Amino acid sequence: MDAIWLSPIFRSPMRDFGYDVADYRDIDPVFGTLEDADRLIEAAHRRGIRVVLDFVPNHTSSDHPWFLDARSSRSAVHRDWYVWRDPAPDGGPPNDLLTAFGGPAWTLDEATGQYWYHSFLPEQPDLDWRNPAVREAMLDALRFWFDRSVDGFRIDVLWMIAKDDWPWRDGPVTDAPSGLGGDPRNALEHGDGPDMDRRLRELRAVADEYPDRVLIGEVYMQPHRIVRYYGPGGHGAHLPFNTALITLPWEAGPIRAAIEAYEAVLPAHGWPNWVLGNHDQSRVATRLGTAQARVAAMLLLTLRGTPTLYNGDELGLPDGAVPPDRVVDVDGRDPERSPMPWTTAHAAGFTTGEPWLPMTDEPGTYCVEAQAADPRSMLALHRNLLALRRAEPALSLGGLSVVDTPDGVVAYDRSGDGTRFRVLLNLRPTPVLVPLDGEWAVELSSFLDLEPGVTVSGSAHLRGDEGLVLREA
Repeated sequence: MDAIWLSPIFRSPMRDFGYDVADYRDIDPVFGTLEDADRLIEAAHRRGIRVVLDFVPNHTSSDHPWFLDARSSRSAVHRDWYVWRDPAPDGGPPNDLLTAFGGPAWTLDEATGQYWYHSFLPEQPDLDWRNPAVREAMLDALRFWFDRSVDGFRIDVLWMIAKDDWPWRDGPVTDAPSGLGGDPRNALEHGDGPDMDRRLRELRAVADEYPDRVLIGEVYMQPHRIVRYYGPGGHGAHLPFNTALITLPWEAGPIRAAIEAYEAVLPAHGWPNWVLGNHDQSRVATRLGTAQARVAAMLLLTLRGTPTLYNGDELGLPDGAVPPDRVVDVDGRDPERSPMPWTTAHAAGFTTGEPWLPMTDEPGTYCVEAQAADPRSMLALHRNLLALRRAEPALSLGGLSVVDTPDGVVAYDRSGDGTRFRVLLNLRPTPVLVPLDGEWAVELSSFLDLEPGVTVSGSAHLRGDEGLVLREA
């Protein structure tokens, strides 16, 4: 079943593009109304498409009524919904924790004389999930949207809702008990705390109140830590995001090792997933180049598990060029967030008005309209891969085993229902011969220029920057 994941659409002052929520139960007017959301969900469901919303539980906007009340006095009803600390003896922040963007993770509220804690912008105060009232309010927000037929949630910075004890401690930060391996002063190093299993069970229990719902967790961690987020006995997130393909060097050795490491630690109840790009990272075509973006697409759509595509990657869309006077995000993420081009019309069919960021300079190359008419386009490659995946149980549900290959090549078998496919991916621009056991038939080349059914044996000739799917003859 296909699904679309929408970045945050809740009411927000948009200081961080919706990741600063001012009302979890309303749609921001820039996107429409609650009724518009209902119609979108209904229209998607008629087409067999599920709808997943982006849920931001770690923090709210500083404009949220809860925080406005919390700032009104130390005895306010919502005061302990957030993390507050007295100043250090010198009047400064209680410790030297830093935000994910750099700078102190503490901001002084002069009216009440205490600092509030924020893992991100000062306008994004962290909620204190140790407070039962916070947990119940957030779980009720999930129920509100499940009741409106939303199919699931991608949960932003999931690991941060169970913090270690440093946000509540004084003095210099000397370690990060969660052991994620970065600067111990970085706020993001202080999640994944001892209450995480409990938080996962609580979230999953709400999802399980409704049939056929999904929870997807944003978790930037190594495989042995990611799998914790499936929860004890599988009572956690259905899909803790595996972002290894975003962060690893694009080399055969590290990618092979990542596939094997992930498969080795997955619990029996854990269904794998892979993510190639998102709204916080430079686009695949810009990171890897146009040629390797096609190889990466074949990797993503033939690995075992659920693939997640970032909009525009199916077109090979590169980062947009954003001049200084059009910058929206001060943290530099505008290029990967430039709108997806649909046609060659005004604003590439994205809007009848002015797009919020500049469109790509080549709408005739990267728009859906042009690529849909080109049988060898990047869009055509994605459509062919998805059709093959849907048609073949070995590729959608089958097992995976990594195959030894020459340097520069990643290869693995996908097997199921008596069928075996071999995927060969050349991560270099130079041709290579890959030894084969037995006889195989060509199924699909990333260049979309080979006739299916042609048999090869002994070895396969991989052109530079080519991916190849073979079927065991």
